[in-house]
Amino acid sequence: MLGFLLRRLLYTMPIMFGVALVCFALVHLAPGDPLVSVLPPDASSELQAQMRQLYGFDRSLPEQFASWIWRALQGDLGTSIATSRPVAGEVLKAVGNTLRLAVLATLIGFVLGSLFGFVAGYFQNSWIDKAASATAVLGVSVPHYWLGMVLVIIFSSLLMWLPPSGAGPGGSDLWKWDWAHIQHMVLPALTMSVIPMGIIARTVRALVAEILAQEFVVGLRAKGLTDLGVFLHVVKNAAPTALAVMGLQLGYLLGGSILIETVFAWPGTGFLLNSAIFQRDLPLLQGTILVLAMFFVVLNLLVDVLQTLLDPRIARA
Repeated sequence: MLGFLLRRLLYTMPIMFGVALVCFALVHLAPGDPLVSVLPPDASSELQAQMRQLYGFDRSLPEQFASWIWRALQGDLGTSIATSRPVAGEVLKAVGNTLRLAVLATLIGFVLGSLFGFVAGYFQNSWIDKAASATAVLGVSVPHYWLGMVLVIIFSSLLMWLPPSGAGPGGSDLWKWDWAHIQHMVLPALTMSVIPMGIIARTVRALVAEILAQEFVVGLRAKGLTDLGVFLHVVKNAAPTALAVMGLQLGYLLGGSILIETVFAWPGTGFLLNSAIFQRDLPLLQGTILVLAMFFVVLNLLVDVLQTLLDPRIARA
């Protein structure tokens, strides 16, 4: 197990470097001048040169990349061009908000998706299977930003049960664990959980159907094992794959929630990325993408370790 963990850590290092290189290159390939948002239209050439030197844009791209990586390893992601605040503080605050939302949405999606998947797998080709599968397909197919607006109309405008936007009362972005703040998470979390629910349900349904068709299940029943015992064996065999899918969905939600966070005005990484893109704020854009990408890499590593703990055959392979 220790050797497997060391190998996975060793494989992660070049992946992290490659991710950082891709993040830097993609941002710099985008057209436009990043200093347009802070320089006046009639800025003199001397002022433009001074600002380029201040943000390091006067150096070559390899020099900028090396400097950026070295400062990032020390926890310095630069200074935002639009707000003149440290990027690290802005990103960490937004990541905390998105992480709370993504974890809740993933848990909801995992519970509902596993339930629908197991039910559909156990009752194959029945009306229960068709209903659960149709729900899963609907969850994957419905545009989540449209679903978010529908939920706001129903639960905020018509029923007035839940707040329509923001992370706290009065538009506050300071998080507290109380009902006044938690209720702001309900609608965006439900909206975000729809796609993971559909994907996990379809995956678990296929796994359960495949496992139930294997010979060892027939042998377990022939030995007189109860339905609960067979169910536990099915869960144990399906858990590694289901866990991997859940980990991937959590990673996708951390970086792919731009539209949902915009609809609900949730101050997370998606909302931050949206602002950085429109303001052409390169340091903020690079820092946010880098942190999200590293989260995804570390999350995959944790999922691999948990899979190995559940199924030792993975380490032996």
